[in-house]
Amino acid sequence: MTRGNPERGMALVVVLALAGLLTAATAAVISIASTDVRIAAGFRWARQLEHAAEAGLHRALVDLKALPEWTTVLSGTSRSRFVDGSPSGVRTVAGGAFVDVDVEVALAGCGRVAPCSDADRTAIVQARPWGPNNPRWRPFAYGPLHALAGTAGAAPVYLLVLVGDDPREIDGNPDVDETPPGSGAGIIRLRALAFGPAGSRRAIEATVARVGGGAGVRLLDWQSGG
Repeated sequence: MTRGNPERGMALVVVLALAGLLTAATAAVISIASTDVRIAAGFRWARQLEHAAEAGLHRALVDLKALPEWTTVLSGTSRSRFVDGSPSGVRTVAGGAFVDVDVEVALAGCGRVAPCSDADRTAIVQARPWGPNNPRWRPFAYGPLHALAGTAGAAPVYLLVLVGDDPREIDGNPDVDETPPGSGAGIIRLRALAFGPAGSRRAIEATVARVGGGAGVRLLDWQSGG
């Protein structure tokens, strides 16, 4: 009976062990690289959506400045020139995602997907502590980013800008802008949302005021969110 060389057997074991380690290390490197790519892509999309929401907000400011008064905005009678149809229904975003305008209005108005009742809208909760002065959000400007940018090469993003009365008004009528010399006259809230593929989204909320007798619009505060 011929016995094998023990040194050759040991060398084979070492080679196989090294090959296994190399395979595991390669898989780990690939996994780390893939994770880094996903993180970088997510960060890039977050920045793109942030800029898109800002663009939607600024477009809304241009159209608000052109209006003689804002009660028609708060009541839903007047809207931006940047619209792509009815202020209701579902829009599609590249990658199979979609935006339901009615759902976004409900989420802003009462914090849930279902339609909001008057009791829901005036309920005093942490997110909306003003009761009867809680904003009644309405779509003002909405459409795909490429329509706003004027180029088909724009990112596949959908924009939606909602308007609501300044909740610090105490007139109990969020569908009417307070008249001068009231402290809330010519002040409203904007909520600009940008939606991208795979459910990605970004929101900016701002308070804006008419200045110079309506000749201009000024940002009073600005808050970026998810």
